[in-house]
Amino acid sequence: MTTILDPSPVFRPDMTGCDPNFRNFEVCSTNSPESNSHTDQVRNTYQLMHTHQTVDFVRRKMEHWCKLDHAQMTMLECLEELNNLVDESDPDVDVPNIYHAFQTAESVREKHPDKDWLQLTGLIHDAGKIMAIWGEPQWCVVGDTFPTGCQPAESVVFRHSSFQDNPDMKDPKLNTKLGMYEENCGLDNVLMSWGHDEYMYRVLKGNNTKLPEEALYVIRFHSFYPWHGSGDYDYLCNNKDREMLAWVKEFNKFDLYSKADELPDIDTLKPYYQGLIDKYLPGKLRW
Repeated sequence: MTTILDPSPVFRPDMTGCDPNFRNFEVCSTNSPESNSHTDQVRNTYQLMHTHQTVDFVRRKMEHWCKLDHAQMTMLECLEELNNLVDESDPDVDVPNIYHAFQTAESVREKHPDKDWLQLTGLIHDAGKIMAIWGEPQWCVVGDTFPTGCQPAESVVFRHSSFQDNPDMKDPKLNTKLGMYEENCGLDNVLMSWGHDEYMYRVLKGNNTKLPEEALYVIRFHSFYPWHGSGDYDYLCNNKDREMLAWVKEFNKFDLYSKADELPDIDTLKPYYQGLIDKYLPGKLRW
């Protein structure tokens, strides 16, 4: 079984209504008495991410992955591949990622029984992590995302200690608040750091999904915590982004905090979710 470090379920800026023990980055500081090999891994993951995720890097990754020529498989086949992925940094769950997929979907289903598209979004939101199984390093698959091509906002984790060696931060065209963007340009025109969010969004768009626009926003920006968790980067948003923000926030209630001690019976649930897949994402998909 392949294990990957996914810092995103554990360490993020505190959010109202969430257990403050989650996402506590202070324990990852080098001088913290709680620092250990695990927190060192988290810090190193973000150090690599914030050093290497540049405008040029993201464009090259998009060129490589957005051709969707790496595999052809159904959505359920992709989810079953995630049986080979365990998020090592999650203290609450030490089971394959597919269980988190079904847990999230079932949590959404309980609260929104009439919104089957949101249930399916819960099921597939992390499917882009398949890139890790296919050999991508962890720092460009998992973790919180952020806009490249401009100065990182205050809420970006390790913002003051991890960008020193990022070449873009030495470019006066890219290291200001707006950088290469215009105010209120819209997130669709922003080059986000590369990860499973953007890849899954591109897979859905490239395969002509029947999922609504709200689902695509959730998929694309659910790891953009500086935006939907801390309220930063509004100056890059347009009215459409602000309208969709409510759905991203609603989804976040079920993502990462839906884990339960009792694991879902995947075999029992599969027929229901196969029906949703057939409705919105039928057949073989290009990955």
